Amino acid sequence: MRVFHTIEAIYDENSKVLILGSMPSVKSRELGFYYAHPKNRFWKTLEQVYGEKIGATKEEKIAFLKKHSIALFDVLKSCDISSSKDTTIKNPIPNDFSPIFKKAKIKAIFTTGKKAYELYQKYCYNTTKKEAILLPSTSPANCKKGIEEIQIKEYAKIKKYTDE
Repeated sequence: MRVFHTIEAIYDENSKVLILGSMPSVKSRELGFYYAHPKNRFWKTLEQVYGEKIGATKEEKIAFLKKHSIALFDVLKSCDISSSKDTTIKNPIPNDFSPIFKKAKIKAIFTTGKKAYELYQKYCYNTTKKEAILLPSTSPANCKKGIEEIQIKEYAKIKKYTDE
């Protein structure tokens, strides 16, 4: 099934870090916001990394991201995908990141999961010329790593750039 990215990128002139997923999940597309599946650990992980509650609303999440100079988007503009399974992605078309790079001074790009990293490397790196740092997926489908390992060893790397 052909899916189109319909969630706006979150960023402003103070964004220092860009976090990229592959494509919004079925639940995220349904609710119109990033990492909306209740079992996805993305928001809980950021709460642990920054030591503060984020809140449940879109507005609270956007305010948190902007407070910590984090931009959020996805690698793909559209693709053929079955359900929310990254492994089924075919015919990908990448998003255009130039508006983000024009407005913000992005110091680091992070991808949430191997597929987002691979897609970024294959379809975006030649245009952006900016290296991406691979982070583990926070998807409930990626249960190999616990939240402690994700937040402390991996996602804490984000703070190095946002706290500067």
